[in-house]
Amino acid sequence: MSETVYLKIEPDSGTSNADNLLYIQGEVEELGLREEWPDSLVFKVNLVLEELGLNILSYGGAGADRSPEIEITLVSEDDSLTIEVSDDGRPFNPLEDAAVPDVEALLDERSVGGLGVHLVRTMMDDLSYQRAEGRNLLKMVTKKEQS
Repeated sequence: MSETVYLKIEPDSGTSNADNLLYIQGEVEELGLREEWPDSLVFKVNLVLEELGLNILSYGGAGADRSPEIEITLVSEDDSLTIEVSDDGRPFNPLEDAAVPDVEALLDERSVGGLGVHLVRTMMDDLSYQRAEGRNLLKMVTKKEQS
């Protein structure tokens, strides 16, 4: 059984970042209920999408006159979940451009940034990035049984 959910956040729609993130969270939770996902998978997907969404909404439009448009596609299959996050913000490859945090350092000695992308990298089983037609596209896959 496979189900696909498509979500879109329009630039400058008048909706707050918090409301946009709540919308995404609600859609993930509904899909998880329909598909009978374990709570741990719902949590993981919501955390990953919150981190990425906040980064895109906060930094993707830097220097632009509008917020980026974000499109999210979730493809739930029997044993895996594929998540594609696409935005028309400034180019940013989280697999190469994000700072690598020193997770061994004491909290007050750590530099700011990179922890959200680090979480995404460690929580997903497979990640790929491409920039095409003026859009960032991050594709992530997680196995359901490892949730």
